Amino acid sequence: MSRRLTPAALLLGTLLGVSTMIVGGEAFAQGEDEAERPEEGGSGVPGASSGEQTPAPKAKRRRRSRVSGNVVPEERLRRRLPPPPSGNVYLYRPIEKESLKINVFNPDGSYNVDAIKAASHMLRCRRTDTEKEMEPRLLAILSHVFDHFGERRIDVVSGYRNQRKTSSYHYKGTAADVRIEGVPARKLRAFVETLDAGGMGIGIYPLTGFVHIDVRPPPSYRWVDYSPSNPDATQKQPPRWFKKKRLQS
Repeated sequence: MSRRLTPAALLLGTLLGVSTMIVGGEAFAQGEDEAERPEEGGSGVPGASSGEQTPAPKAKRRRRSRVSGNVVPEERLRRRLPPPPSGNVYLYRPIEKESLKINVFNPDGSYNVDAIKAASHMLRCRRTDTEKEMEPRLLAILSHVFDHFGERRIDVVSGYRNQRKTSSYHYKGTAADVRIEGVPARKLRAFVETLDAGGMGIGIYPLTGFVHIDVRPPPSYRWVDYSPSNPDATQKQPPRWFKKKRLQS
């Protein structure tokens, strides 16, 4: 036989700030904190009287990286490709203290195979020491940067990455994270954006002070990433099958 709540019980539930439910003919009180219990913590027990229930602590907010980006409308891109750069570029790896000065072009304007090979070695994966032939168009963009900023050295934060996330343009050999000493990242980004006639990705990382530049299929994309650098992120780690070979002395 089902039980009925008396007016006095209903009034009591209202005064105690709980909602009354009838399940299977049995009545019990459920508090608001219990209805939206956080994933962690919370001492309330369903079915307990509201007088004995302890309010559950507020759920901890997870820190989210502040990333925002957008596809670039065609009207904001160059209508024509920029004039060819000098081809000169000065690359530097701060950790290894390695430097490279090359011209990516032959006298006839074609790409210099030996220069591309040398640049690919300079932009090799930091973790695995493996190389991939870098996209020549990316190197031409870096030459534009070199020309524009008074032939200042370009510090390479990251080039090719032999990593688990294979959709990354770093993995494809068409991206580089760079900075120039004495040049604000926003100024570097602003100039690189003027080179985009379609098919470029440009991102700025204010906390670490570098600019990401990549060559990709259209459309072009822009983003700002305020999250701290995390070189140990799973997607950046080498493939699970990879075993670094010992270098021969």
